[in-house]
Amino acid sequence: MSTFDDPFDASRELSRAGCVCGQHRSAAEHEHAALALRCEPVESEQQRYEGVVASAVVRAMFPQDAARRAFLKSVGASTALAAISQFFPIKAATEAFGNTGTPEKKDLKVGFIPITCATPIIMAAPLGFYAKYGLNVEVVKTAGWAVIRDKTINKEYDASHMLAPMPIAISLGLGANAIPFAVPAIENINGQGITLAMKHKDKRDPKDWKGMKFAIPFDYSMHNYLLRYYLAEHGLDPDTDVQLRSVPPPEMVANLRADNIDGFLAPDNICQRAIYDGVGFLHILSKEIWDGHPCCTFAASKEFITQSPNSFAALTRAIVDATAYASKAENRKQIAEAIAPPNYINAPVTVLEQVLTGTYADGLGGVKTDAKRVDFDPFPWQSFAVWMLTQMKRWGQIKGDVDYKAVAEQVFLATDTAKVMKEMGLTPPASSYKSFSVMGKTFDAAKPEDYLASFKIRKSS
Repeated sequence: MSTFDDPFDASRELSRAGCVCGQHRSAAEHEHAALALRCEPVESEQQRYEGVVASAVVRAMFPQDAARRAFLKSVGASTALAAISQFFPIKAATEAFGNTGTPEKKDLKVGFIPITCATPIIMAAPLGFYAKYGLNVEVVKTAGWAVIRDKTINKEYDASHMLAPMPIAISLGLGANAIPFAVPAIENINGQGITLAMKHKDKRDPKDWKGMKFAIPFDYSMHNYLLRYYLAEHGLDPDTDVQLRSVPPPEMVANLRADNIDGFLAPDNICQRAIYDGVGFLHILSKEIWDGHPCCTFAASKEFITQSPNSFAALTRAIVDATAYASKAENRKQIAEAIAPPNYINAPVTVLEQVLTGTYADGLGGVKTDAKRVDFDPFPWQSFAVWMLTQMKRWGQIKGDVDYKAVAEQVFLATDTAKVMKEMGLTPPASSYKSFSVMGKTFDAAKPEDYLASFKIRKSS
């Protein structure tokens, strides 16, 4: 279920988004987006917030979807807004809502790795989402995840695109000094795949992969944990039966071509580039391992959040807003063009379109369609963090006892993000925990040790 919706559209359920074009949460936002994409100035901030405030009022007055829709269909949206305005000072409330505090720092640097997982962070620059919230953000293309980590810790970057497990690892002092980091938004869900070299097109059974070499982007990555999970479920010990190597995503295709590796679990644009170049084929999408899994995040240090709370809040709003835009299928081709240039992902638009639209070549002569190959939903479910902690412990990255709940809630800012989403007129989930299934096995965040104990293949302590 999407977190992006608009209660002013009488023809839609509250869980769906809508405006006259179906892409925005309100008519006001639709108009603002149209102006922004033409690079024309917006008349005022009033237009930005009025629809959001009115949306909140409608939700409060009509908590039941059927009643709201019946009311709007009987009187029309414009008449409804006029009638509500007689009883609630929408204009005054709009002014108060728009006064969210001046950013302490308007000129900011945000690091990113050139992969489609970073789509909201990257596109927020050329499509004007940072500027919309009063920020001048330089998004800086970075070579690898260790560099991203070090530059953010050293304050060269104010915030960064990070693999979802990285802020957890940094906060726990795994691989670096312990520094409190936080995640206000998930960048993408799904959007990865296992790609094999063409010479292995007859080795579709993982049991035949013993002795093969696989690349992952980083030790503290969903790619590492998902690949290990997949191998172990097929009876292979990822620490003894195969070799796993950390390789920066932009270098993976070249390593596959040079026969340095046999395959990789990587972001979909890397998978699709290997197919485009004729050196690899797609074995499976990551969503076939866990549909709805997180991959990357938008992260910042607690120090930055404390010292520049308004800047952090503006960044979070910009990212959530960009994520809402990216979640709409009809925007994906435009986004592919926006993030393709050399200073961003540096990839053929065709490759990015195949990833973002979900219609793609599989490298074996077929064309497949999956609209949810990659998707975008910003809510930082704390159950995601608990699952990652179980895998960190499973593979020996964490020793001893783990306070799963405490760590998850310190790093993944679900409560704060829910508040921001409500302020923006969005509807966050009612809880910060949810159950999900990974390769058919249900995960209950309330019982992480039971889940961990259920695995036969794990690193011996």
